[in-house]
Amino acid sequence: MGAPLAALRGAVAELLANPRALGLQAGIMALNDGAWIGFWWVFFQRAGTVRGWDFDAVVLLWSVLTTAAGLVLGVLANARRIGQMVTDGSLDAVLALPVRPLPWLLLRRIDGVFVGDALFGLVLFALAGDPTPARAARFAVGVVAAAAVLTGFLVAVESLVFFSGGGRTGELGFQAIVLLGSYPVDVFPAALRVALHTVVPAAFVAAVPARLVDAPDAGAAAALLTAAGGFAVLGWALFTVGLRRYTSGSAWTRA
Repeated sequence: MGAPLAALRGAVAELLANPRALGLQAGIMALNDGAWIGFWWVFFQRAGTVRGWDFDAVVLLWSVLTTAAGLVLGVLANARRIGQMVTDGSLDAVLALPVRPLPWLLLRRIDGVFVGDALFGLVLFALAGDPTPARAARFAVGVVAAAAVLTGFLVAVESLVFFSGGGRTGELGFQAIVLLGSYPVDVFPAALRVALHTVVPAAFVAAVPARLVDAPDAGAAAALLTAAGGFAVLGWALFTVGLRRYTSGSAWTRA
């Protein structure tokens, strides 16, 4: 773990080198998240309850989503840049180092913009999530599991570039899972709800862990933990296999 931790220390040092810019970036993202909460407040004032979801439930959903997404997109920022690094050849520099590429890559860069997301989610839960010790524990476990699902999914879709040679699959996957995860899963048609629990696991990034905070359920918890482990393994496997293809294709000599 020495090399990944060293990479993380370097990323933190770079992030804190300009605290004013960090504060501005994080503040702008937090304001954006706050605007969404305002939108949902107005919506539920007029609509009441929608398929079992009310304002308090959506606030909890956004607490989980922004915290998990902020941790992944902020602290593990390279999870959504693997495809770009492959296509522009910057991955070669990583392969020259005596480290395991994926852990080092994930911890090497922190995006200060999304740090604001994580802070917003934690504050939102503290203020509006009824944070009893039991609920706070379930919230923490749910956030970690959601972050594992999101990280694994992003690494998996970004790693497809190893096999396709290019394209915007990674960016499209990122936009899809974050956008769909920001809405209550039950508002979608049945077929799309199935997809949100499988192909694009947005439900496991927000709705499922949010509901577990309110109402513990052994089956739902098992499904969430299975999704977390499954997508983590999928991301690691696709990256590992793709990396072998990349190096065996004489990537070092590409212009």
